[in-house]
Amino acid sequence: MKLRIGSKIKTLRREYNITQEDFANMLGVSYQSVSRWENDVCYPDMELLPIISEFFGITVDSLLGVDDVIEKAHVQSYLDEFQNAISMGKIYDCIEIARRGVSEYPNNYILLNKLMYALFISGDSDGNISDWKENMKKYDSEITAIGERIMKYCPIQDIRLEATARLAFNHCEMGRTDIARTIYNTLPSQKYCRENQIWWSIPKDKSLSFLQNKIKDDYNSLRSSMWLLASSDCLSTEKSIAVYCKIFELEKLAYDGNATPDMWGASKLPLELAEQYARLGNNNKAINCLKKAVKAAKNFDNRPEKQIYSSLLFGKFETNRTDYETSDTRPLCEILCDKWIESDAFDKIRQTTDFKNIIAMLPH
Repeated sequence: MKLRIGSKIKTLRREYNITQEDFANMLGVSYQSVSRWENDVCYPDMELLPIISEFFGITVDSLLGVDDVIEKAHVQSYLDEFQNAISMGKIYDCIEIARRGVSEYPNNYILLNKLMYALFISGDSDGNISDWKENMKKYDSEITAIGERIMKYCPIQDIRLEATARLAFNHCEMGRTDIARTIYNTLPSQKYCRENQIWWSIPKDKSLSFLQNKIKDDYNSLRSSMWLLASSDCLSTEKSIAVYCKIFELEKLAYDGNATPDMWGASKLPLELAEQYARLGNNNKAINCLKKAVKAAKNFDNRPEKQIYSSLLFGKFETNRTDYETSDTRPLCEILCDKWIESDAFDKIRQTTDFKNIIAMLPH
């Protein structure tokens, strides 16, 4: 087994914000020795291992990397527990799970990123967290501290970029848009991202799955941008309706005209289109869209643990019930009934028989 002591020392030294020179002086060796360790040219002398371990507050086994397999298994159990909790909207459980994980593995950036995510989601106004406003203020400094730590030290690029984007978003939520913009500008452009450039090096036997995964990611990105446009205040009601309709057309194209995966958007999308039709006074189309929203919400709440989908563009892929992440503990039908359908856009048709029939379709 190859020892990873060099990379471990490098990560910890940077975590503690210590230069190679200062670290070398503390150990009584040359900084060239530290450099050689970190570049895996050689290992520290045996008698130095307890000193280095004690300095960083870890065991010698951890320094040598021999307990990495155990750590990986423990971390995965925390991640599984976290995912199960967030799929049910149990955000405070998520925070507690992530804190336990970070307490056991304080330098594990995967767990630190999950903790940052849970703290951020606890301030989500879209869920049913009663004290979300208090949480935004309560956890602001901790979210910032974790995000800045991951940005500066995390060697895993995807986690570092995810945390960077979330840190910027948190600054936006707290009104610090200038700081957020500066951070956003450090992110790589879409044009030169890995997925857009790596195609030329993909082995032939992996090219099909690579392209189908890339198309799926690009589809989700395009759909999300179109949805933002449709729901923004940038367009007239008529043009917003046209964009919503194009999203449905895009879904039919992507999934070969078959049903789309049972995610919450399958209910939210027709509901938002119903709002637009109601504002124009097109009550029949509004009612029809609401019926689709209710049907999709029921399908979502009753979805199986696993579903398999297939299309020409995406290939075959699987969705799991726990893939869904939410800050709301209620079933989707209950959210639709208690929140979404309360939009003032439906006030003019709320007392109609058709609207009341829709309400009756929802589980009570």
